[in-house]
Amino acid sequence: MKYDAVIFDLDGTLTDTLEDLKNSVNFALQSFGFPERTLDEVRSFVGNGVRKLIFRSVPCGTNEKTAEDCLAVFREHYKNNSLVKTKPYDGIIPMLEILKKQGIKTAVVTNKMNEAAQDIVRIFFDGLIEVTVGQIDGMAQKPQPDGIEFVLQKLGISKEKAVYVGDSEVDCITAKNAGIPCIGVTWGFRDKSVLLENGADYIIDSPEKIFDCIK
Repeated sequence: MKYDAVIFDLDGTLTDTLEDLKNSVNFALQSFGFPERTLDEVRSFVGNGVRKLIFRSVPCGTNEKTAEDCLAVFREHYKNNSLVKTKPYDGIIPMLEILKKQGIKTAVVTNKMNEAAQDIVRIFFDGLIEVTVGQIDGMAQKPQPDGIEFVLQKLGISKEKAVYVGDSEVDCITAKNAGIPCIGVTWGFRDKSVLLENGADYIIDSPEKIFDCIK
């Protein structure tokens, strides 16, 4: 194999979380009398962590204190509602099972709240993902490479033998900053053109195609 470790983004890559994110965003917005956001709007806002998600979702001109209060409401609601409609994309679990059988190490590095990320991985991918890193105090979020560097150290893998898999421009830039290749997936929250524009080394349209990239 060309790579010994495959590191994944979570939202839009392994799991379709958009509906639950939208519902928690709109719950928080409703709490402050703000207009709701559409699924497509929320899709365009995700990728840089929940703080930016909420700050992009509140109406233009909202003061920072109110936006922070809205974020707190979102966090509390999403903590209890992150698994209502969220599910793995078709083909993800079989792909992870094959990676495990082949002895390839796996991890998740995401800008998602760490507690929610851990819950989702435990519920859907127990035994298939070795290390999960979400948004943690003291660790820079993507596109900084800190999360990737942390999991590579935990896995005992050099960056020359690792690849990152994601669905957004943030993921492409994160992989570049970490000095590892990026596999862009087209079933997530961004169009193929965004992945190409941001320098994805490979593009795949279905999970099983990952094996064409890592052999």
